[in-house]
Amino acid sequence: VRQVSERRPIVRFRTLTKIAPRDISAHYPFGTTFGIIYGIRIITRKMDKEISKKQQMRTRAVAIAKIAVPVVLGLGALLWFVNSVSTKTVRESDIKFSTTGRGDIDVTVNASGRVAPAFEEVINSPIASRIVAVRHRPGDVVEAGTPLLVLDLDAARVATDKQADQLRMKRLELRQQESNDNTALSKLQMEIKVGDMKVRRLEAELRNERYLDSIGSGTTDKVREAEFALQSERLQQEQLRQQYANERDVRRAAADVKRLEIEISEKEAAMAARTLDDAEIRAPRRATVTSIFSKIGSVVNQGQELAVLADLGHYKIDAEAADAYGSKIVPGYRATVRIGATSLEGMVGNVAPVSANGLVSFTVTLDNDSCEQLRPGLRPDVYVSQGLKSEVLRITNGSYYSRPGNYSLFVRTDEGTLERRDVQLGAANMDYVEVVSGLREGEQVVISDMSDFNKQNIISIK
Repeated sequence: VRQVSERRPIVRFRTLTKIAPRDISAHYPFGTTFGIIYGIRIITRKMDKEISKKQQMRTRAVAIAKIAVPVVLGLGALLWFVNSVSTKTVRESDIKFSTTGRGDIDVTVNASGRVAPAFEEVINSPIASRIVAVRHRPGDVVEAGTPLLVLDLDAARVATDKQADQLRMKRLELRQQESNDNTALSKLQMEIKVGDMKVRRLEAELRNERYLDSIGSGTTDKVREAEFALQSERLQQEQLRQQYANERDVRRAAADVKRLEIEISEKEAAMAARTLDDAEIRAPRRATVTSIFSKIGSVVNQGQELAVLADLGHYKIDAEAADAYGSKIVPGYRATVRIGATSLEGMVGNVAPVSANGLVSFTVTLDNDSCEQLRPGLRPDVYVSQGLKSEVLRITNGSYYSRPGNYSLFVRTDEGTLERRDVQLGAANMDYVEVVSGLREGEQVVISDMSDFNKQNIISIK
């Protein structure tokens, strides 16, 4: 069956008389006789038959439908794909809005903090020894003087006793030297006294010789001899006194050296005794054990960390801010620490003089440093107060804000969609952020995390 004319479709059958009977039987397996009868019937049937207009229109509609339907479906799928790629949908209940408005902002510098104990003390081993016993475990609250660890102190005690014996020996040596010095100096003093007596005797003899010479009973030679003897004795006395002074200074210096050696030995003995006392590893104050070296039998070196104690009843905040704010963080400035819904007031304490890795470190001393919400290791937000700005355009602060600068935020439009817009933000505090440009009063801005829509410019709201 085929169509031979588009204007007037007809059905034309080929004459089957040219087909051999065996060929007919091959097409019709009912037998040769049946095939011959069926072929004669077809030959005698009217060969051409006209197709109605209704049938033609139906055929044409079907042909058009076969082409149009796939095209329409393809275009619809393409439009749906493009629409799904260019526009996403978000539930209104999943995002948080802030309406721009005017008000005051207590300008603050944002910083990240970490809750730390008010004091944390590390106990190191003062000697090289071996751990004999462990008295406490992490988490235990200990009083002042409570033993934490027991070290092998036999060698330390022997060294301390040796220091004490050496100190006693040096003291005895000093006493012996002082006795010898007194004896030698006393002997010189006695010789000086004897020499003074000789000088007085020679002075008397000189006076007698001069008297005898004046009455004619003496001679000038005897006077000169008496004068020479007196002068010689005086020189000997002067030499003896100088010798006494030198000997006294020398022996005094030697005694001072001995005393200095004794002072050094006393300090060494006191240090050895203090080291021995510290080696008993006791808690210096009431605190909580946060960590402790608990391997019994382990050898520890001098200076090795053995335990860490912390006061978990009082806390401080170790904070860090960008070094761009270094000049705005000054000791004495007020600061607010926010832990969840709790806000704690405090004051900036120590500020590191140098920055590390682009950050400035400082501490915040809390007015209420024993608040129940404080726990070691918590990461609160810290806001250092800088001053007050009045009647500025502002929006609610959130995770989207880090520092003054340009931001890309989603703004709610009148059509009910979210449109990405470039906004410049300024100073901020823990509640509000100043809007410098890009927003008008009364507009609604998304302050939720929209990181999943970084490539979208328009978002539909469901």
